[in-house]
Amino acid sequence: MKDKSISSRVLDVFNYTLLAVIALLMLFPFLYVIAVSFSSYTDYMQSDFMLIPKEWVLDAYRFIFASKSFLRSLWVTVLITVAGTLVNLAFTASLAYVLARPVFGRKPVTFLVLFTMLFNAGMIPTYLVVKGTGLLDSVWALILPVAIAPFYLIVMRQFFESIPSELHEAATIDGANDLQSFWRIILPLSKPSLAAFGLFYAVMHWNNYFSAILYMNDQRWWPIQVILRQIVVVNEAQNTLAGGQILLENAPPAETIQMAAILVATVPILIVYPFLQKHFAKGVMLGSVKG
Repeated sequence: MKDKSISSRVLDVFNYTLLAVIALLMLFPFLYVIAVSFSSYTDYMQSDFMLIPKEWVLDAYRFIFASKSFLRSLWVTVLITVAGTLVNLAFTASLAYVLARPVFGRKPVTFLVLFTMLFNAGMIPTYLVVKGTGLLDSVWALILPVAIAPFYLIVMRQFFESIPSELHEAATIDGANDLQSFWRIILPLSKPSLAAFGLFYAVMHWNNYFSAILYMNDQRWWPIQVILRQIVVVNEAQNTLAGGQILLENAPPAETIQMAAILVATVPILIVYPFLQKHFAKGVMLGSVKG
């Protein structure tokens, strides 16, 4: 037992050390992005690699926040994320509740949901549907086509099925209908699940850029990820952020603008996680195992 305890401790030290090294390696890119975004032109040109800037300056952030197109895209992204997440949770939870109840036709509907999870219509048919419904150049083009994620729906349905049926029976005896039972009993019990899937949906909407490229011809409705792609991938920081307006006369290097834009586009969604952390782990597991 003593040898086993020592070997177990050695293994724990090895595992913790390995995980700490991996965590530090993953932290280096974030530190580099932060350092470059706050660096001056001279420090950036003289350093091949930096983790701490010699002089902390805000030139890159002044430049991007002086851009109306950047601020507008940030507002569009917040709007899409908030509205889209609310729509996702409303549609997913309501349909999952119906499929969890012993109602007529739930098996065919469940089959159709599973079918859409395995087989996708494709980009061109989806675009034609969005165009035919008049959703082009509208934020709803980025929300309604992905209103329900089939996998999240199935997991949430499993969670609703695990709720004791006696609660439904007690609510029915007290005179509550299905809508009242869903609103007053099921949803309060589903806060961990709603928090976890809400975070998943929010991250999906915040990071979505391909759908915006397809459905948004008007650049005024471009989300932050499309602007970020133009700045980082296409390398058009000056033209993308200017948008016909006069920005700072002495613009900082394009690399510092890119890093500042990456940081601004990443931090808001990271801030949300601590508020949902206490529900996150529990919400992911709920519904994954039935019984």
